[in-house]
Amino acid sequence: MAQETFVVAFDSDEDGRRVLDYAIDRAGHDGARLVITHVLEWSPYSFLTPEEIEERHIRRKEELARAKEALMDPAVKRARDAGVEAESELYYGSAVKLLAKSAQTHGASLVFVGRSGSDSLGARIFGSVPLGLAQLCTVPLVLVP
Repeated sequence: MAQETFVVAFDSDEDGRRVLDYAIDRAGHDGARLVITHVLEWSPYSFLTPEEIEERHIRRKEELARAKEALMDPAVKRARDAGVEAESELYYGSAVKLLAKSAQTHGASLVFVGRSGSDSLGARIFGSVPLGLAQLCTVPLVLVP
């Protein structure tokens, strides 16, 4: 039987740490590997000048490097220190679409996500990440309180 893969929607807040801890515990019990995934929201601005677009591209690369070092590397280390095989992924864009795509790409059997989402008006109108994943994801979704 092939090793299962769990995708973990990870963020640096308390909710994200709970999700990661729960996924590590489950993966340890099930012998699964983790793909710890973080999505930095990024909106394209088509009205920017070429110089502004280049500047944003440079800032985006710097932000990805900082997120890998400060957020993702410690998360992977935490999983590996617990004896769980883990890797990380960082993306820019729509969290719901990219997390669902990650699950599909890796053949994940579960996606772990925190139940907390934004309480903003936009989240109530357009849906939070957990709600969006529940609608888009093709594998079972685990909501971690």
